[in-house]
Amino acid sequence: MYAEPGIIRKIIEETGDTWALVGLSSNTRRAAYGVAEVLRRHGKRVVPVHPKAETVHGEQGYASLAEIPFEVDVVDVFVNSDLAGPVADEAVAIGAKAVWFQLGVVDEEAYERTRAAGLDMVMDRCPAIELDALRLRNARVTS
Repeated sequence: MYAEPGIIRKIIEETGDTWALVGLSSNTRRAAYGVAEVLRRHGKRVVPVHPKAETVHGEQGYASLAEIPFEVDVVDVFVNSDLAGPVADEAVAIGAKAVWFQLGVVDEEAYERTRAAGLDMVMDRCPAIELDALRLRNARVTS
């Protein structure tokens, strides 16, 4: 498992509400598009990061993390594993608080570098799935 106990909950519930989704485009058939919808329903601001810099879900897109003119709390990575490490390094460089590699995105060296830089990180998980699981656990605790 590529998340220390409590890190998933911390990122989702405490880290902040501005999420940059690297790989998010206006292609409704891509997983990133659906995950962005779920994050938005849960109160997150979703910023598309894609070479085309498209507007998605009404939010201006940017070609790179470095071009975003405001603070980003979480960088959610929807690129192939071989491209993910440099994205994690860029997340560190812009001062993000956490990095999330989506299902199937694994780069153990990037994970170690990102954690060593002081960021929280989750790898090979989906925040949309984790949001639902957290909601179910919270409902059981309150009932």
